[in-house]
Amino acid sequence: MQLPDAEHLVATLADKIRELAAKERIALVGIHSGGAWLAERLHPLLGSEVPFGTLDISFYRDDFEQRGLHTQIKPSHIPFEVEGRHILLIDDVLYTGRTIRGAMNELFDYGRPAKITLAVLVDRGGREMPVEAQIAAAKLDLAPTQSLELLRDESGVFSFKLNEKK
Repeated sequence: MQLPDAEHLVATLADKIRELAAKERIALVGIHSGGAWLAERLHPLLGSEVPFGTLDISFYRDDFEQRGLHTQIKPSHIPFEVEGRHILLIDDVLYTGRTIRGAMNELFDYGRPAKITLAVLVDRGGREMPVEAQIAAAKLDLAPTQSLELLRDESGVFSFKLNEKK
């Protein structure tokens, strides 16, 4: 399978988000790790007036008991008021919807947003929760045995890796 060019998809996502940011006052929140990388890249493209934060939802996952604690937990960092704000939640790959559910649960611990819009680099289908991205740079159909991983090299360039589950 030919994987899409991740850098091209980042540019596509940035264009779509710029349209939204031109109409509405938003704040970016990226989900660790891939979504945080994307939000970090998108933030300067949208201007310094757009607040930016990150979430690590490790303690909000519904499979915490099965997966255990992730070895690279990063603290969540929301340096702005969530209450009443339009949050643009950023993630790399949307699959089951469980990560997004956990992220929304954590966001509400910071306050009640006026609105949450989900933006993802890739929507790969396979939902287990009623969660949909309002903004997606691409849609891919992958088998349940496959997973798509966003990678970032030391110079900050993004690429994808397709993994096969056994």
